[in-house]
Amino acid sequence: MMVLLVLAAMAALALDLALGDPGSRWHPTAWVGALIARLAPRARCASPRVEKLRGTAVLVAVAAPVAFLAYLAGHSLSYLWSLDLGPSRMLVLAASAFAAGLLLKTTIAVRGMQEHTSKVMASLASGDLEGARSNLALIVKRPTRNLDRQHVISATLESISENIVDGITGPLFYFAFFGLAGAFVYRTVNTADSMVGYRNDLFRNIGWFSARCDTILNFVPARLTSLVMVLAGMAVGCDWRRSVQVMRRDGPRTESANAGYPMATMAGALGVRFEKLDSYALGDGDVEFAEEHFGKAISMMKATAVLFVALFTVPVIVALSILGWWGLA
Repeated sequence: MMVLLVLAAMAALALDLALGDPGSRWHPTAWVGALIARLAPRARCASPRVEKLRGTAVLVAVAAPVAFLAYLAGHSLSYLWSLDLGPSRMLVLAASAFAAGLLLKTTIAVRGMQEHTSKVMASLASGDLEGARSNLALIVKRPTRNLDRQHVISATLESISENIVDGITGPLFYFAFFGLAGAFVYRTVNTADSMVGYRNDLFRNIGWFSARCDTILNFVPARLTSLVMVLAGMAVGCDWRRSVQVMRRDGPRTESANAGYPMATMAGALGVRFEKLDSYALGDGDVEFAEEHFGKAISMMKATAVLFVALFTVPVIVALSILGWWGLA
């Protein structure tokens, strides 16, 4: 089991970096999002208390079958891995590891985030501010219609920072402890929060439970990821000392209990100031954003993904296997 999980983690990252995301038609996260979109409107109710209960039921109704199917897939692959199939054993082992890695890969998005944010930067490079705003609106929650060029780039880099947790290290964190079920449940909660976890009149009650679960699940990964990002910054030539200073000072300044830490770490590493109008400012100075900052942010994201697998996911899997955890799972 240990070998299967370790190979799956490495295969997932390699597949994502090489291939990116499949189309929505074949992407489990898109399926989960479509299901939430169908169920969430049915949770609406005049009573805030009942609406919260219905919103909770929506998340449970989606997460429970996801957890069961992911566990079943992982258990089946583990069973195949354990069989003594003679001459074909190595082929079956390799196929099981590849299949597990392919499934895990659908919960992470390194190349996908690079592709989405590159579209924003490409629009800006061609002078199409409206196009950049439209592309940005696909990956952030904030209104983008009135953002100027600098705030569009700031929001883009902030989105990369947040995605390092939501779309890379968060799933890998829970995979290390709970296998495919952990990674898929995390992504389900994260997807629900991104869709209904808003503090507005429409979703305040429906998304209450999803938002709380997302906050709890991200508490440790966000802070752990920030530390790994410091090492990644060092590896790609960013100002890692400043990233530590800004992370400690500005990490708690956002409304989110967790998002500020990776964003502040990135701002410090790049030597820039992230700003969300009427909400927060992270980092120092008024350095004008340039293509160089985007390139370094992408390099930090990739380096963080590799380092997180090497320094956390694999060691935790090995340690838990030695302790007998995976013998019980």
